[in-house]
Amino acid sequence: MNVKPIPDGYHTLTPYFAVRDAAGLIEFLQQAFDADVTERLAMPDGTVMHAQVKVGDSMVMIGQAGDEQYKVMHAMVYMYVKDADAVYKKGVQAGGKSVVEPVDQFYGDRSGAVEDPAGNQWWIATRKEDVSSEELLRRASQRKG
Repeated sequence: MNVKPIPDGYHTLTPYFAVRDAAGLIEFLQQAFDADVTERLAMPDGTVMHAQVKVGDSMVMIGQAGDEQYKVMHAMVYMYVKDADAVYKKGVQAGGKSVVEPVDQFYGDRSGAVEDPAGNQWWIATRKEDVSSEELLRRASQRKG
């Protein structure tokens, strides 16, 4: 039997979230980012032991934090979408806390961020302009603060 070293639907990197309320994070991702649950394994008490959800074209793994090996670990995820403003608003409506509203950035993206109920930050961006490294450095040096 031939096994693929990288399973179908996965990329080289896959975020894994260890959170206090895995079921709550799954629900948030479904409401905020139209995530599809592809696998959900529950303990006898109903606690989510492990889940895999697809957000856009990327897989995310989620597990219930608890003991020393599986501590809560917060993350920051940068995700590209077609409409950063719309996805940001949907994230806030789904219970996310606004970190920063979307604005046009000097590096060519329009981006903003929400914090999910588990404390992870989701930076939501739409590429508006391709900026060369030289131009990016020039713009960065002209920024205030």
